[in-house]
Amino acid sequence: MKKPNVVQLNNHYIKDEKLKYRYEMEENAKRHRFMGGLLLIVMLLFILPTYNLISNYHKLQDKQRLVKQLKTDYQAVSQEVQDRKKLANSLKDKAFAAKYARAKYYYSKEGEMIFPVPDLLPK
Repeated sequence: MKKPNVVQLNNHYIKDEKLKYRYEMEENAKRHRFMGGLLLIVMLLFILPTYNLISNYHKLQDKQRLVKQLKTDYQAVSQEVQDRKKLANSLKDKAFAAKYARAKYYYSKEGEMIFPVPDLLPK
């Protein structure tokens, strides 16, 4: 093995420069650790609100779907209520009530024969 041709001086100036370099490196390491910690905190500050925002957006979408479904259900129920009100008003007429009872419940007078006809009843 060959010995290096460079001889390192070991005087006071060199020791001071090495010590300065070591302090600078320690300061840089401290600064890097601080910046890394600060970056981590900033990332957390952005991640948590983003998660909440996305969660709230999904909840909003679910609620909007529910509102749309409820509106559809409301329209169907409103139509059914109107139909039933019409039927209730029609049933106030005795002739219609008798006809309805015969068609729906197969009531008959003495000696009468009943022949069911599909779609005869009002809804």
